[in-house]
Amino acid sequence: MKILDWYIFKKFMVTFVFAILTITVIAVVIDTSEKTDDFVKSGLSFWGIVTKYYFGFIPFIISMIFPLIVFIAVIFFTSKMAGRAETIAILAAGIPYNRMLRPYLFGAILLAAIMMWANAYIIPRANEIHANFKSIYIDKNSTYYAGQSGSRDYYFRSDSVTFVGMKYYDTLNKAASSFFLERVKGNKMVYNLRSDYIRWDTASRKWRVENGFERTIDGLKETVTKREFVELDLNMKPEELRRDEYLKDKLTIPELYRFINREESRGTEGLNTYKVELHRRFATPVSVIILTIMGVAVAARKTRGGSGLHMAFGIVTAAFFVIMDKFSTVFSTKGSFPPELAAWLPNIIFAIVAYWLYKNAPK
Repeated sequence: MKILDWYIFKKFMVTFVFAILTITVIAVVIDTSEKTDDFVKSGLSFWGIVTKYYFGFIPFIISMIFPLIVFIAVIFFTSKMAGRAETIAILAAGIPYNRMLRPYLFGAILLAAIMMWANAYIIPRANEIHANFKSIYIDKNSTYYAGQSGSRDYYFRSDSVTFVGMKYYDTLNKAASSFFLERVKGNKMVYNLRSDYIRWDTASRKWRVENGFERTIDGLKETVTKREFVELDLNMKPEELRRDEYLKDKLTIPELYRFINREESRGTEGLNTYKVELHRRFATPVSVIILTIMGVAVAARKTRGGSGLHMAFGIVTAAFFVIMDKFSTVFSTKGSFPPELAAWLPNIIFAIVAYWLYKNAPK
C-alpha cells in the first residue's frame, strides 16, 4: 500500500470507529433510561447488569447498525475530502478512479470479514446473554407476556412419517402425560403407541414410555400389545421442548445449519425465519462492500451542498435499506417468499444502484 492508500484507509477506520462508538453510546444511554425500572426490579448489582445485560446488548446493537455505519462513515470522510478538493487532486494527478477505490475496498473487505466472523460466533453468544436477561427479568414482568397462556402441550414430528404429542410437560422432571406416537404410511396410520406417562432417561439418553399400548395396523388386521416400558429415540431432547423466542439469534452458524437440517428431517414447517437468519448472516457482510462502493461514488464528487447533502443522501438510503430488509423478511416468514431471496434482495438491488453510481461517477 502506498502513502495515499494508508491516508484513505486510516481516515476510513478512524471515522468508522468514532461513528460506531458514538452511536453505541447513544443507544446505551437511551436503553438505560427505558429499562431503569427493570434493572431495579432485577436486584442485580451494577456489575451484574453490565455482565448479564450490556455484554450482550452492545454487540447486538453494533451488529444491527454495522453496515449502515460503514456507509455513513465512508460518505462523511469522503465528502470532507471532496470539499477540500482532495479527490479532484487525486484524479487530476493521473491516478485512475479504480486505483483510488483500492483502499476503500481493502477497508470494506476487512470490516466485512470481521463482521462475518462475529456473525458466526461472537454475536450469537452475545445475543444469548441479552436474550436470557430479557426472558428472566423483562419479559416475565411484561403485561403482554403475562397475558399469554403458558401451554405445556407439545406436538411435533420425530421424522417425516412419525408424529408425536405429549401434554403437561414438566421441564423440571422431564416428564409428561397423555403421550401418543403415530406412524403413517401413505395416507394411513400403520402404528400407534399411547401412554399416560413418558420421561427422559438420562442414563440411556432416550425417552422411556411406561405402561403403554401398541397398535400395529396391517390392512384390516390390527394387533394390540401392552408394553411395560418402551425406549424411544424421538430425535428430540428435553431442552428442545422449551419454546424459545430468541433461539434463532442464539445459534452460531454451524448450530443453525444443524438445527435447520434436523427440523427438515422431521418435516417441521415454518422454518423460513431460521433460513432467513442463516442467509442474512452471509448477506450482511457483503452489504458492507456494496454500501462502501455506493458511498464513495456519491461523496467523491464535490457539490454545492457540501457534506450536508451527502449525509442527507446517506441517511435516506440507509433508511430505505432497512425498510426493504424488514419488508422482505416479513414476506418470507409470514408468506411464501423464498428465504434466500428475502435475505439477499436488498443486496441485489443496492448492488445494481452501486454499479450505476460507479459508472456515472466523475473520473
